[in-house]
Amino acid sequence: MEKLQYAPFSCGLDAGFWQKLSEKKLNEYALDETPKVIRGFYFNGDLANLSPRIVLDYTGFDRQFKIPPRCFLSIGTLYLKNTLDNFKECDKKLIIDQVAEQIWQDIKDLKAVEDPSLLSRFVLLSFADLKKYHYYYWFAFPALIYDVFLLSKPTSLKDSLSTEQIENLVKNYDQFQAQFTSFHGYFVISSLEDDLAVIELQHTDTLLAAGKKVTFVFCDPCTLENHPGWPLRNFLVLIAKKWGNKMESVNVLCFRDRSRDGVRDISHSLLLNIKLEKLDDQVCPKCVGWEKNERQKLGPRMVNLSSTMDPTRLCESAVDLNLKLMRWRLLPDLNLEKIGSTKCLLLGSGTLGCNVARCLMGWGVRNITFVDNSRVSYSNPVRQSLFVFEDCLNGGKPKAEAAADSMKTIFPGVNSLGLSLTIPMPGHSITESALKQTERDAQLLEELIENHDAVFLLMDTRESRWLPTLVAAAKQKIVINAALGFDTFLVLRHGFKSTEVKKSEFKFGGVISGENLGCYFCNDVVAPGDSTRDRTLDQQCTVTRPGISMMGAALAVELLVSILQHPLGAKAPADTSASDDSMFTVKDTECSLGIVPHQIRGFLSKFSNVLPACQAFDKCTACSEKVMESYKQEGFQFLLKVFNEPSYLENLTGLTAMHQQTVDAEVWDMSDDEELTSIDLTSVDLSSMETKTIEKP
Repeated sequence: MEKLQYAPFSCGLDAGFWQKLSEKKLNEYALDETPKVIRGFYFNGDLANLSPRIVLDYTGFDRQFKIPPRCFLSIGTLYLKNTLDNFKECDKKLIIDQVAEQIWQDIKDLKAVEDPSLLSRFVLLSFADLKKYHYYYWFAFPALIYDVFLLSKPTSLKDSLSTEQIENLVKNYDQFQAQFTSFHGYFVISSLEDDLAVIELQHTDTLLAAGKKVTFVFCDPCTLENHPGWPLRNFLVLIAKKWGNKMESVNVLCFRDRSRDGVRDISHSLLLNIKLEKLDDQVCPKCVGWEKNERQKLGPRMVNLSSTMDPTRLCESAVDLNLKLMRWRLLPDLNLEKIGSTKCLLLGSGTLGCNVARCLMGWGVRNITFVDNSRVSYSNPVRQSLFVFEDCLNGGKPKAEAAADSMKTIFPGVNSLGLSLTIPMPGHSITESALKQTERDAQLLEELIENHDAVFLLMDTRESRWLPTLVAAAKQKIVINAALGFDTFLVLRHGFKSTEVKKSEFKFGGVISGENLGCYFCNDVVAPGDSTRDRTLDQQCTVTRPGISMMGAALAVELLVSILQHPLGAKAPADTSASDDSMFTVKDTECSLGIVPHQIRGFLSKFSNVLPACQAFDKCTACSEKVMESYKQEGFQFLLKVFNEPSYLENLTGLTAMHQQTVDAEVWDMSDDEELTSIDLTSVDLSSMETKTIEKP
């Protein structure tokens, strides 16, 4: 007698499988290493000289897995490791033994009789390096060891059956498979005169009780002339366990359904006469099945798909991976989708604008629009991180456009746009010839703010921030303001204007609601004017310590992200308590990233920050109700009055009357004996960190 030998499975992996695995890892599995159920299939109609293989494609992860026509299900277990060391060091024997125990239990419980596909299983041990797109993997096709012997040499079907019987078998096989939504890989046939009935495996006992002869059949993926394929191994264990006490030998048909030149042929199928050996019912047989690598040694394989994938897609996935690692490891509540979908408008494309854009891109923000009206000069590239020397040549490229183009060269997945636009400003009167252009500029600015979720005010002058502040307040947009001094910076979020909330009474050390927070102009008692007139060279340039812009820009972006992560969003309150900052922990806050301050004022000379907060000013020249209502009702005509009449905003908001009351009160407080001299009333403008002096006549 000759010992039966089998042709092992090999793996057949479609590139789409690895792409789907990457997607699953990024969006679903994260750091979870628990085994996952996947599915593959094999085929029994390959041409000669092709090795039997189990194929996996991108559909293998689907719960409602659809087996391709004329193919057969194989159930798999995915062990996806987080590190290459874990992949190398995991206990392979334990993994395959666990699957063997599962197969053995299904055989003992007779579940495999009702559903024979449980006999065909595989294991995929893998590690996916999603930065390099290198995939390490090792397949196992667990087979219980059960040595059997052939009572005679294998014979082909054409040598055992007549042409008519073979035709009847094909017809009955097709009728049998047509009953099911997917093909069955295991069944029996029973001889009824010249007909060969194809019957489900679970009816074998009924046939044997009726004295019928049965032949056990499995759909064989092997193409070798004298050897069956791997699925027979576990099938024989089931036969021996279930029917071994009723028969000493069995006939097995290795059913091969091949088509050549459009002609169907099963005559090369093998018939085996096998002696059944006694099987220990209590102990699970040992198991084999780890696949050999390309060198025909037991070991893993590696595939590098980076060269076959779209570099832009690779870059996007790698950027997403950096952020998702943060969520997997530290912040499971981090809403990256909300951050990534936020549309940001950057008003100002200089030192602050470039650094803010880079930081936003690092957080996964994909939609960034730059606005500026100047060109790149020779002094810019060393401090403004999106520009290079070539951008300065021939008069310089428009800053906004150059910044947007540079973003795309850094990360092609970003949707960046640059627009050259002059923002109309209070104190800068509009001539008749410039009227139409100013109106177009104002309208474009309004449209830009309307179409974005967050607005960054990153300009050089105080008055250039006024119109965006007003429009954003009226349209209820998130506004982040950043301003620089020589060694100081201010980062401030504007209050989120809501008609539903009234100003509440504030107590020092308490909490100010997000709706009642002040804007950049709420600490001012004078309207913004023309600050560019008669400025010296040092006043025209950004004279700051180089690191200041990076600090301010980074904190501005982090403040926005904290707002987006807070349950109340832009309505997040600001804490004004005098508690030591070191006492705050993330657990003490509603936001997963920590507190959401109103203002961050940095002093590099002391390497310190303070976090003040203030309420909205009812006489604010930018966000007070009177100003917003006038803007909503009068539109551009209101703006013209502001641009052309220096005192219009102060008169409208009541600041003029307040100034007069202050002057009258100070004169009244003087005694008759005091000499009436000129008195300086000093007002500290906290928003711009400048000291302004109002002289009393």
